[in-house]
Amino acid sequence: MSGFDDRKKGQEAKFAFDAETRFKAEARRNKLLGIWAAELLGLTGDEAKSYAAEVVAADFEEAGDEDVFRKIAGDLKAKSIVIGDDVIRQKMAQLTAVANEQVRAEG
Repeated sequence: MSGFDDRKKGQEAKFAFDAETRFKAEARRNKLLGIWAAELLGLTGDEAKSYAAEVVAADFEEAGDEDVFRKIAGDLKAKSIVIGDDVIRQKMAQLTAVANEQVRAEG
């Protein structure tokens, strides 16, 4: 049974590591997305950093990416910045890849 228990512990550790890595990558993607949107909104410096933090926090409203998408789309619309939903979703996908690479590179 020792071999089975060792394998089970190894699988549990890998699952936990993968979940943590996914969480870090999603948070990084949201931060990068917030910085991108902040530029579109004309925010710079501390305002841009604060806005990016708001985008990261928006992801905790519900499971999935829709809460983040609604935050970005709503804020852009409120400032009369016309950007298609498809552009925002494409940017999210692009930044997901960037964030995954960055998190993997950090180890």
